[in-house]
Amino acid sequence: MARKDGKLRRKDIRIDPALFHRIDLNLFKIFLEIARSGGIGAAARRLNLQQPAVSLALKRLEAHLDAELCIRSARGIALTPEGRIVSGFAEHLFQQVQALPREMAQVAGEVEGLLTIRSVSAVHSPVLDATLDTMRRRHPRIRLRIDIAPCSIVVDALLKDEAEVCIAFDSAPRSDLLYEPLIREYQQLYCGRTHPLYGACIQNPEMLGNERFIVTGTDEPDDVRHFRMRYRLGLEPAGEAENLEEAKRLISIGVGIGFLPTSVGETARRDTLWPLLPAPMLPSYLLYLVTRPEADQTLPTQLFLAEIRRRLAALGGPL
Repeated sequence: MARKDGKLRRKDIRIDPALFHRIDLNLFKIFLEIARSGGIGAAARRLNLQQPAVSLALKRLEAHLDAELCIRSARGIALTPEGRIVSGFAEHLFQQVQALPREMAQVAGEVEGLLTIRSVSAVHSPVLDATLDTMRRRHPRIRLRIDIAPCSIVVDALLKDEAEVCIAFDSAPRSDLLYEPLIREYQQLYCGRTHPLYGACIQNPEMLGNERFIVTGTDEPDDVRHFRMRYRLGLEPAGEAENLEEAKRLISIGVGIGFLPTSVGETARRDTLWPLLPAPMLPSYLLYLVTRPEADQTLPTQLFLAEIRRRLAALGGPL
């Protein structure tokens, strides 16, 4: 508001001593995700919430603080000066919350227990590897176990209490579980050394429609399946293997061509597998960390998630 002398006067700030007792701290969590993702729709997807629920949470927080926290536009949102302050506060708040189990564990002594991770096969994540190494060093009495299973039953392990953390792609996330992006994975189309296409670069995948094909069944991500269907690849598969190492075996010995994560193909010697498609054409998708709600997590799970979240945040998100 302008004064008579032409200078701007900022809005008077009301101090509400009862704010802590009235406010829902989950509102800060939702606002932090809005600030991180740059939009209400993107925040809703990452939080696995409906967009109207996220919009309502933002309005409630702005009402509690009596301040406009972001400016909405067709391209997303931009934080106001007040919004940047609240975002920084929320970031600090949740860093402290994530550190709480670790601090409590240090006071109580060594943490014991079992941390079971159920995952799809052939996940290559330096962040995951570094987190497991940190867990080994800091909490040697926590037993680490990794189970590999087809994607269709990976998440079931959480629901049956057979695992604390899952790693999977999921086109139909459940509302009662938490999904956090871990890594972006790319898939390349490979052939074996004895295949006639060895050494070729295919610019038009439609020409491969009659090739014998290896598919990965329920472990095939939607983006890869859509790519195959678009170019009519593998409509009558010559082979199938849900474990990616076995799919690699079938491709390597010449049973057919097939898609594999680039991390799998790169570990094979070039004279065993040959990449057929240009890099810009490759289908990609996100692999998620999937967990139960925080109230249902064990202490080893909380320690693991605090460490891997810290590492992901330092990198700016999934790679």
